[in-house]
Amino acid sequence: MASGCCGAKKQKLNNSTSVTCNGHPGTGTSVVPNGLVNGIVAQPEMGFFCFDVLYCHLHSLEAPKNPNFSNDPYPLFVTWEIGKDRRLRGCIGTFSAMNLHCGLREYAITSLPKQYLNQLLFQVFDPKNQIGVRTKTDRGRAKAVPDFVPPSAVRDSRFSPITPDELPRLRVAVSILRHFEDAQDYLDWTVGVHGIRIEFLNEKGNRRSATYLPEVAPEQGWDRIQTIDSLLRKGGFKGAVTPELRRSIKLVRYQSEKVAVTYPEYVSNWRSPGRRC
Repeated sequence: MASGCCGAKKQKLNNSTSVTCNGHPGTGTSVVPNGLVNGIVAQPEMGFFCFDVLYCHLHSLEAPKNPNFSNDPYPLFVTWEIGKDRRLRGCIGTFSAMNLHCGLREYAITSLPKQYLNQLLFQVFDPKNQIGVRTKTDRGRAKAVPDFVPPSAVRDSRFSPITPDELPRLRVAVSILRHFEDAQDYLDWTVGVHGIRIEFLNEKGNRRSATYLPEVAPEQGWDRIQTIDSLLRKGGFKGAVTPELRRSIKLVRYQSEKVAVTYPEYVSNWRSPGRRC
């Protein structure tokens, strides 16, 4: 079954780890001052680093050292899949630009400790259902995120904590979101090129939003109108979807750089006693 993730906004975290998050890129890499490597932000090393973070978390080891790739701030998502059929195992991310080292540390662990729940603004997704929760402390600033799902949704059994025995079957994808643009209307975007975030008013006049990463529509076989209609439902709209409603949508389109690595690739290309954790 094809899997896809739709995004969520995240507020700034208080530091909850002793690992510094403002490290500088080390030597021996081709990272240039603007954070690009050959013009591309997303690098396989980002996926390897996510595996590092997860490995150390699962084995109660000291957190990994800061990696050598760019620490520039970008909106990002981390998606875990498992098995040959690449079943979705977790997807979490932020539309707020976040330093890559910190962002990947936080989002590599999709099943978060209880103490994070009052700090994070996040959502976990599968292609057919949207589940989300927002912080208690930032309700006034979280207007763009649906709040109709109860906090208990983050305990959804589909995304129970990843276990050590699952590691060899995992695949991680890192999506770096770029090139955000206000669309002229709800059809001003291209399937397979753009991710979209929509804002709309529900039946009660409350503002809601929903998003899909660029790969979701082609994976599901949707055209633009089908994607819009699905997003309206995911955002909690329960009434009739009319042409007038679609025209009232405010749409932002964006693109994403995506890189994915498997656990065997991580073991072969990255993991070593001197490098891991």
